[in-house]
Amino acid sequence: MKICNSKQQQPAAILFLSLVCLVVATAIAADQPATKEIQRGFSAKHDDSYSQFQSLLSDPTGVFALGFLRIDSNLLDLAVIHIPSSFPLWRAMPANPAPWTGSISLSFDGNLVLSDQKKGTVFWSTASDGTGDRVVLLNSSNLQIQKTGTPDSIPWQSFDFPSNTIVENQNFTSHAKLLSTNQQFSMSLGANYFGLYIEFGKGSKSSIYLKHTALEAKAQIVLDGGPIYARIGSDGFLGMYQKEGPPADVLSFDTFNRNYDVFYRMTMEDDANLRAYYWNNTAWILDYTAITEPCSLPTTCGSYSICRSQEQPQCICLDNGTNGCLPAGNGDFCGASGVKSIVNGDGFGVLTRQGVDLANKDFINYTKMASLEECHSTCEKNCTCWGAIYSNTTRNCYMMDYPIEMLVEGDDSKFGYFKLKAAVDEDGDGNDKKKSEEDKLKVALLVVGCGILTAAAGFGAYQIWERRRRGRRGGSMEEGLAPGPYKDLAASSFKSIELSDSFRKP
Repeated sequence: MKICNSKQQQPAAILFLSLVCLVVATAIAADQPATKEIQRGFSAKHDDSYSQFQSLLSDPTGVFALGFLRIDSNLLDLAVIHIPSSFPLWRAMPANPAPWTGSISLSFDGNLVLSDQKKGTVFWSTASDGTGDRVVLLNSSNLQIQKTGTPDSIPWQSFDFPSNTIVENQNFTSHAKLLSTNQQFSMSLGANYFGLYIEFGKGSKSSIYLKHTALEAKAQIVLDGGPIYARIGSDGFLGMYQKEGPPADVLSFDTFNRNYDVFYRMTMEDDANLRAYYWNNTAWILDYTAITEPCSLPTTCGSYSICRSQEQPQCICLDNGTNGCLPAGNGDFCGASGVKSIVNGDGFGVLTRQGVDLANKDFINYTKMASLEECHSTCEKNCTCWGAIYSNTTRNCYMMDYPIEMLVEGDDSKFGYFKLKAAVDEDGDGNDKKKSEEDKLKVALLVVGCGILTAAAGFGAYQIWERRRRGRRGGSMEEGLAPGPYKDLAASSFKSIELSDSFRKP
């Protein structure tokens, strides 16, 4: 660098510039990988003196690197990063992350293995057939295990196992899934579409909130003609294909057909949105956003709340609460986590509300039913049903076999029915999450008009569920669901509710 060689500066300036050059050179040296090929017998230990990223392998151009990436200040993941931006394009994302400190190492003996050899703990492995001889990082950012002498033999490659991002010219197949780093949202392919889903934890059913179906203008998707795949094209679009040739669908970005010579990526982000970007040699520039309506995003208002579309979306708790929307214990209607099944006679609370609808109703199944009572009764008798929405005009009954999400304000012909469950005393101390029998929720919350709030005030001693201010966090259904951010929870003009001492049992 010319500035570092200048001899015309004042002594203080020279010292300062020398220190700057030393820091820059040290940082660059720290980012330089040890090798451009990993062979059998390779093993590298994690060095926790690196602040954010310890590089182990580079692609031929020096734009991408594989190494140990620091996550959430004290955890470690194996990642392929885009060096100019430090953005991780691929991560191993083990179910149980490794600590940043400790005797963590990456080894290769046919499979890449991230482990703590001292403790004998394996955090992640490629789990291929073990026949590979070397590991290389291509200039596309694709990490490959290759078999020497057979160029087409690739026992494993990162492009087949994306984490939250796909890049230009990477085939995204029906066997893959993009999973946000908080592991709450995903993207995957169907027979002729891609969908975005809320993930509720291992073993739980996911819920779709966006579905993009192929237009099939230039190519048809043939039934039983094989699975589809998606790929970002260099002209700035996401194409869906069943075979090579013209795409069955073209989802254009802002730069579509503008002949930009850039590098594209598409990422499933932690706010539940899917976005595409291009690198302009300085920064990632937003090029496509899947969802532009805030109330169509599950993160805008969170669980057990209603999103009202306005210039700034308004979030309203189902129970008109103002300090978080219902407790973490809701759900478990089939006897999980130590809560008795309602089928066996355990009581549960019910909340019904008029003027509520589902933002994702166009993507989920419904059943025609003769009445509101039939819809609610069907959900009540089904221990996997968390709630239901009924329309008096269409007679459609939408039953939710997943935690209550994606609620929006509807007209007066829409009625919602939602089950409530007291939180489980997980720590066994009998305190915060476990109330006495007389304080447990055994109430029916009925829509009766604004005037009933006066009657509700008569139960002043009654305390509504323990509230949580924290945002939506990851976790299983047993751990509970936390509300998202709330902008205005008073909603005094919205439909009122009544608290009573009645409760339902099947």
